[in-house]
Amino acid sequence: MIAAAMSALRPMTEPVCLIENIGGNKLVVNKEAEKILLEIMQPVVVIAIVGKYRTGKSYLMNKLAEKRTGFPLGSSIQSKTKGIWMWCVPHPSHPNQTLVLLDTEGLGDVEKGDCKNDAWIFSLAVLLSSAFVYNSVGTIDQQSMEQLHYVTELTKRIKVKSSPQRKDETGEYKKFFPSFTWCVRDFCLLLEKNGKSLTEDEYLMSSLELRKGSDKKIQDYNLPRECILRFFHTHKCFTFDRPTSTKKLQHLEELEEEDLEEDFVEQARRFYQYMIGNSHVKTLDGGLEVTGRMLAVLATSYVKAIQSGAVPCMENAVLALAEIENNGALQDALSRYECEMNKQVSRFPTETQKEFLNLHKDCEREAITVFLDRSFNDKDQRYQRKLKELVQNKMNQYSTRNEEASRAFCRKLLKQLSVKMEDGIHKGRYSIPGGHKLYLIEKLKVTGNYNLTPGKGTKALEVMQQYITEKKEIEAAILQADESLTEKERQLAEERAEAERAEREREITEKKNQELQQCIEDQKRSFEEHKVLLLKKMEEERKRMIAENEKVIKRKLQEQEAMMKAGYDDKILALQKEIGELRQKNQSSDSSCIIL
Repeated sequence: MIAAAMSALRPMTEPVCLIENIGGNKLVVNKEAEKILLEIMQPVVVIAIVGKYRTGKSYLMNKLAEKRTGFPLGSSIQSKTKGIWMWCVPHPSHPNQTLVLLDTEGLGDVEKGDCKNDAWIFSLAVLLSSAFVYNSVGTIDQQSMEQLHYVTELTKRIKVKSSPQRKDETGEYKKFFPSFTWCVRDFCLLLEKNGKSLTEDEYLMSSLELRKGSDKKIQDYNLPRECILRFFHTHKCFTFDRPTSTKKLQHLEELEEEDLEEDFVEQARRFYQYMIGNSHVKTLDGGLEVTGRMLAVLATSYVKAIQSGAVPCMENAVLALAEIENNGALQDALSRYECEMNKQVSRFPTETQKEFLNLHKDCEREAITVFLDRSFNDKDQRYQRKLKELVQNKMNQYSTRNEEASRAFCRKLLKQLSVKMEDGIHKGRYSIPGGHKLYLIEKLKVTGNYNLTPGKGTKALEVMQQYITEKKEIEAAILQADESLTEKERQLAEERAEAERAEREREITEKKNQELQQCIEDQKRSFEEHKVLLLKKMEEERKRMIAENEKVIKRKLQEQEAMMKAGYDDKILALQKEIGELRQKNQSSDSSCIIL
């Protein structure tokens, strides 16, 4: 979609607050950060990190920004980050993408007193990111799972649909939620289980294994694990040794890599490589890539919902975003049409209407491309039909300018060509016997030279007819005053002049009919052009949707395997139904519904 002009990223030397947490109970989108995002037309890879305060989250985010300082690390028990802070940097591997790093305030900060909005900070990080990092200290045990209770509240904090068809919409979350990476800091255990070595990922998946049983204790044990498995589409784990001594940790920002433990440096390097190499562009339903501008709108929409007391709804946010983007796409497309047509004004008047329509066709194609690049979720092609109407109106305006340019050129030309004839009329040169013949010779020279002059445009015949009509009474007076002519000759001259006038009228009518037919054909051409380009876009969206659904099916099959091990027959049936629905959706997808 966003193959149009990419906006260069305004350099950010340091992070700015994206979502302010005022007094621990009010969330507000920061205008400066919003402005920065609105200027980013590139797709964004959004990595957000959450976790308890003073667990080293900011160090990892600075690492991703390839900076030693930026997000404040803090050197005391006081939390340094409030709200959600943002740092937009060029993506180190993909120049056509922007990396957006989100560092969140520490969860469970005792200074906040009232920490009820911790869950909202957690939820916003999930909603805005394409890669979600959870940072904790020690090991992945029951205590750390209990500290991750925010994940169990996501169904209360986030709605997928405004009016879900079924009560349980958790099956939809995997389509929209980010990847999940668990970073375990100050890890000091051996990675092994039952005497067998484990990888970090195996350690995570082993920790997420569900227990069999239905009593409350087992349900409480399984709930956070099940949520992580169900909501997030991929799962990754990194363990980190302690970076240095406790005393040196107070000055971590000032330390060079050689001052840190080698294992920690290597672990941080692997974390960086994985997150940069495997974090994808944030997408919406159907695989639509999110730009910085769109991320700003989503952030504002979610925060407004929270502050109004409502639950943020992804469907409503996308609908609001579509309204803004489609209106923007309409204006962008119309501006592009005007810009391209203004470049052609210097070529006015065009020699023929067909030549003008060819100019219009090229400019309209540019406009449609611009529109389709930015627009999305344009139900019933409402905005595209509006574009077609607006472009037609603009085309009519340019057509009028083209015609006026033709009239102006032709009038000026006739004025230049008829200087001698006008002088003769003024001086009475034709008011003598034989004067009518002299007048006809001079008029013939004027009309002959006029017809031979190129570049007159579409109104050449009409202007000539108007010119002859204006001279009709003068010619009639000259004819009547010519004493050398008999009455019969005068009558023949009048009939000849009338026949010439009638012939020009016929030519004018024929030309108008021809131009009308060309306009009708151009409208058909325009419809087909809109249709072809729209079908191409819809086919791309269909393929993207199928690819996204196939990814979700694959992830749900993995989730099903975990449920089978835990003996969750009822959940297996629900998963099988969800997988079946996705497969059916892929088989029945169609991109041929055009109502332009």
